[in-house]
Amino acid sequence: MDYGLSEEQKTLKSLARRIAEERILPVRAELDETEEFPRSIMKDLADSDMFRIFIAEEYDGLGGGCLDLCLVVEELSRVCSGVTVCYAATALGASAILEFGSEEQKQKYLPDIAAGKKLAAFGLTESTAGSDVAGIKTTAEKVPEGYVLNGTKQFITNGGEAEIYTIIALTNKSRGPRGASAFVVEKDTPGFTFGKKEKKMGIRTSPTRELVFRNCLVPEENLIGREGMGFIMTMRILDRSRPGIGAQAVGIAQGALEAAVDYTAQRIQFGKPIISLPVVQQKIAEMATQVEAARLLVYGTARTIDGGARSYTEETSMAKVFASDVAMKVTTEAVQVCGGAGYMRDYPMEKMMRDAKITQIYEGSNEILRGNIAVAVRKRKARRE
Repeated sequence: MDYGLSEEQKTLKSLARRIAEERILPVRAELDETEEFPRSIMKDLADSDMFRIFIAEEYDGLGGGCLDLCLVVEELSRVCSGVTVCYAATALGASAILEFGSEEQKQKYLPDIAAGKKLAAFGLTESTAGSDVAGIKTTAEKVPEGYVLNGTKQFITNGGEAEIYTIIALTNKSRGPRGASAFVVEKDTPGFTFGKKEKKMGIRTSPTRELVFRNCLVPEENLIGREGMGFIMTMRILDRSRPGIGAQAVGIAQGALEAAVDYTAQRIQFGKPIISLPVVQQKIAEMATQVEAARLLVYGTARTIDGGARSYTEETSMAKVFASDVAMKVTTEAVQVCGGAGYMRDYPMEKMMRDAKITQIYEGSNEILRGNIAVAVRKRKARRE
């Protein structure tokens, strides 16, 4: 299908695919087994200028849009979404600085991120705050020297590996979510430590840790934007990042589809390849159709953002929900059509099925996002009336 990609985007997509197949594929199973952080692959991505894509040109980036990032995420996820998350989490962690940071903050942090010298992470989730962003408890108390952070963040991607963290903390507890602010915290800041590395169902090479703040002093210039902007920033950042989760889901689904086609074309039963059986053909056809529909929705949403739309909560929620549901359905069917082999770790389908599940959960659970969509539909109906 013609997706209307520019020549530069086609080249970018091809480069990402080559890196995935040449560097990630040979170590995919090992990384899943050992849960080792793919530091050498992050260097390969940096050497290929992949971290420059989401950074503005004035800070040594390439100034790419949402669609450009989605193309890379999709191609990497087609082989291993765990590795992809290590890369994409840096884009998320850099977003607040890029969109809301001061010029001094941008000059200080973004060039190193663009060069891949430093990775980033976004610290929002807590034991009391997941889908309910308003439930955060981490505080940032103003003192003459800056702000003192206290609290614990949970399930943070790139935790312990990233050098730059965007942290959402309360500067005014009495205002609830309107009292939240955003801060840049560097890894070696005194009072900032990490909890244990979580053992996960999928995306195992991607580290997930607690971030622990105990009287952690950060200078006043590390406040991003103004006090009280943290909640608004978070909503804006997550709205913009959800097509990336959709692209991750599309990549996983595409990889599972391809693996299922390859296996069923070789597996002989009843004297012929099982892909020639009508029941298998029906499943493959449905899988392929769903993947294509998800891809088109993700690309269309990314283009809406790149086109300068001011509001896109409904569209990004739809893209993330639909694509992640497709990823779960397609990977489950891929395991099914491959039978016992699909269930074995010698084949990639079971890993892709495990990896797919998280796309329905993080950056807004699908249940919460369906609520966002329904609210937008009701508002649109009210405007027509």
